[in-house]
Amino acid sequence: MPTISLAPRDVARELARRYSTMTHDELDILESVLVPMKFAKNEVILKEGDVCRNIYWVVKGLVRQFYYKNNKELTEYMAPENNIVMCIESLFKEEPTHLQIMAIEPTLLYALPKADLEAVAMKSVNIQILYRKILEESLILSQKHADMLRFESAQDRYQKLVKRQPQLVLRAPLVYIASYLQMTPETLSRVRTAALLEDR
Repeated sequence: MPTISLAPRDVARELARRYSTMTHDELDILESVLVPMKFAKNEVILKEGDVCRNIYWVVKGLVRQFYYKNNKELTEYMAPENNIVMCIESLFKEEPTHLQIMAIEPTLLYALPKADLEAVAMKSVNIQILYRKILEESLILSQKHADMLRFESAQDRYQKLVKRQPQLVLRAPLVYIASYLQMTPETLSRVRTAALLEDR
């Protein structure tokens, strides 16, 4: 697991590095809206029926976003350190979400409350850019995942996940990985075995 600073100032710097350059004063403003939140393993961060009011930055740990369909849990997204997670439709419509967010490991997040972020973005072009780029990234990741599920074989889906997000493959339970890749655990097991044999 990568070594990551948990201090709010360092989190603000990392967000600025990733999404938008900022002055010292703008870093102060961004740091002022960050809210630290800790969750135990398997603790629910956002439950179905809640309104999502935050964008979450994962500082330490691993979270997953999932929903229920026909009494089955379906994993839609997983985020290790240095990744954003949110229920974007609920966030913008201010309506209850059908999704849930849960900590797979003991997790430290920093929440960026949407109302606070929008208020400070009105006063700073660079924070506006950060906000826009976070949303753009979320939409692009969602589109890439949807396209992968639509167009690629089980083998290719797994290989792409290994390449793009090796931390997930190492740390997330196989049942969640299988669900995220829309395959049964048995299919995932076969795909993983085939991939291991190819690498020999």
